[in-house]
Amino acid sequence: MTSPTPPSHGSTPVFGRGSWLETQRITDVLRKETVGGALLLLGTVIALVWANSPWSGAYDGLRETVVGPAALHLDLSLGQWAADGLLAIFFFIAGLELKREFVAGDLRDPRRAVVPVAAAVGGMAVPALLYALVNLSTDDGALQGWAIPTATDIAFAVAVLAVISTHLPTALRTFLLTLAVVDDLLAITIIAVFYTDDLAVLPLLGALAVIAVFGVVVQKRIRSWWLLVPLALVAWALMHASGIHATVAGVLLGFTVPVVRSRAAGSPDAGPGMAEHFEHVWRPLSAGFAVPVFAFFSAGVTVGGLSGLVTSLQDRVALGIVVALVVGKSVGILGATALVSRFTRARLDESLSWWDVLGAALLGGIGFTVSLLIGELAFGAGSVRDEHVKVGVLTGSLVSAVLAAVVLRVRNGTYRRLHEEEQVDDDGDGIPDVYQRG
Repeated sequence: MTSPTPPSHGSTPVFGRGSWLETQRITDVLRKETVGGALLLLGTVIALVWANSPWSGAYDGLRETVVGPAALHLDLSLGQWAADGLLAIFFFIAGLELKREFVAGDLRDPRRAVVPVAAAVGGMAVPALLYALVNLSTDDGALQGWAIPTATDIAFAVAVLAVISTHLPTALRTFLLTLAVVDDLLAITIIAVFYTDDLAVLPLLGALAVIAVFGVVVQKRIRSWWLLVPLALVAWALMHASGIHATVAGVLLGFTVPVVRSRAAGSPDAGPGMAEHFEHVWRPLSAGFAVPVFAFFSAGVTVGGLSGLVTSLQDRVALGIVVALVVGKSVGILGATALVSRFTRARLDESLSWWDVLGAALLGGIGFTVSLLIGELAFGAGSVRDEHVKVGVLTGSLVSAVLAAVVLRVRNGTYRRLHEEEQVDDDGDGIPDVYQRG
């Protein structure tokens, strides 16, 4: 899990120096969040177009192709491999980032850290309540889907923010990332408690034990890929076998990696620690392959044309999902943030305005993977109601993304103008004129 070094002139590398430099340029490009976000959105568009074209059968066939060893219960479809396997890499990166923020970043102050956590709770409770209210008078089992709109798709939400943001405060991304990770962990807990009939305890304990071993190894600053990668794979496989969404293993593995440098390497607060190193190594794979492929296999929802869209949205299940994602998420996240900031010692980051929080709250309404998974568990994969769930999740997510894009583009323009004003120094005294006004 160490980063490559350039070939020396005195050696005979397998690849030429020019090839190595080209590879480095590609990986450097993939580390830019705007590129990763654009690739994810491209995968989404291709999936939607293909799934709603005359060749949709080929898309479904590709997504349902089963590969993997049946003896290990890993004979999964390509769609499952993308959602459970590849996305675990993204969650590993998210776990690394979050730990860095909690240990050495803005969230090390508990008064700041509690705000996005509370926002995540509010962003789950209000959508569930709104969905229940929309379906309260039904007696056909619709209430089984109460948890569908509670989950935020972290990969899509962060990607949309990355594409939009050029001048938005970095604290906004931290707020959204923390909110979305806590949201997904709580949603997966809901699945384990309310939608899992056969939770396998022994594989779960085995996964936690392997994660603990991984943690001991990285705490000793061992970076050998031949040791760490097999441990991570075994932890993932055991977590999958337990019945809990396997991406949880990615987050927990990321949380074990030390953030600050060891004293043997110099000052513990100087230079990049292992978390930053691993993030630098694995981000190109996550942004350039894992997340776009996940988007390609997850976003291919067959709407069935305008008539199919109308028919689906006439079902209260789909309507409740749309209302919960668009209205419930924004009200829940914004409301919980306001309440915690007003009545406790917790405080929102000074660089954020309430308009910024509204934009993040709207992004919270983007729900794909976990929402679709809960829909399958609640109503049965391939059922008519499950198809309506997919349309509802897609519609609510698209509306939320568009509204968030409008709000955040306006905010981005405001921050860009402020940034430009801070660069103006007409009198040449070295002090920006904006600080001398008044």
